Amino acid sequence: MYLEYYGLARKPFSLTPDPEFMYLSKQHAIALAMLKYGLQNQAGFTLITGEVGSGKTTLIRHLLRTLEGNLTIGVITNTHRNYGDLLTWILGAYGLDLGDRDNVTMHRRLLEFVAAEHKAGRRVVLVVDEAQNMDVQMLEELRLLSNMNVGDELLLQLVLVGQPELQQTIALPELLQFAQRISAEHHITPLDYESTEKYIRHRAAVAGCQEELFDRYARAAVYYYSRGIPRAINNICDMALVYGYAEEVKPVSCELIMEVIRSRPIIRRQAEATPRDDTDRRLRDLVLEIKGVDLAEVS
Repeated sequence: MYLEYYGLARKPFSLTPDPEFMYLSKQHAIALAMLKYGLQNQAGFTLITGEVGSGKTTLIRHLLRTLEGNLTIGVITNTHRNYGDLLTWILGAYGLDLGDRDNVTMHRRLLEFVAAEHKAGRRVVLVVDEAQNMDVQMLEELRLLSNMNVGDELLLQLVLVGQPELQQTIALPELLQFAQRISAEHHITPLDYESTEKYIRHRAAVAGCQEELFDRYARAAVYYYSRGIPRAINNICDMALVYGYAEEVKPVSCELIMEVIRSRPIIRRQAEATPRDDTDRRLRDLVLEIKGVDLAEVS
């Protein structure tokens, strides 16, 4: 719709995780380093957490595209109600024939697969996305599965990715043994203002933009309302391009961002409920002084 108007080859701010658009902020670079460290050093568990929309899934997809070495990787994202469900999805992640779906048979099939991969010189890694949905029992089942080893070598490595509630669950006394198995971990915090600016420019460039897509004050407004959450940034920026196309505004302005926020009550309420720091207040004062509009007044 707006691609030709803004000189874009593709949508720069899609809500679908796309590793081609991966922007490695300091936080994401550390998380990626932790993931690689965990895999290279045969960590039992590697734990990556972050708020909804912080870029965890995109980071995992980026990791899978860039990994080198003899690794066999399976990814599961579904909520599992019992051990049988968990085994079903794990076997499916590795493309294994489910056959008889009784727990004993499926467990044996997984053991045989992992042992065969080890014999062939390949390490097996299981990535569990949205792991905050797993209860204590399912996490304990994962720990027991990870006990597969030959001597000092782990045959099955686990990477858990989820929202902050996952950390709270793992901190429960009944999961002490699970927590002790975590060898590498990182919590992804929201982008700061500078990283938000770079994020917007990076995605625009990957999409083929040759000019400034958002002016300085528009980027300040995006940061103010998005709280530095990548998914919220994408949401605001994508709608701003739609509005900009309709109103023939180029580059996207601060006023246009505020118009988008007024039309998106959920984002507006989130922004209004967010505690403000010195950066927020400084940006608000700057925009008010130069543009004559108050970012806090969008109702």
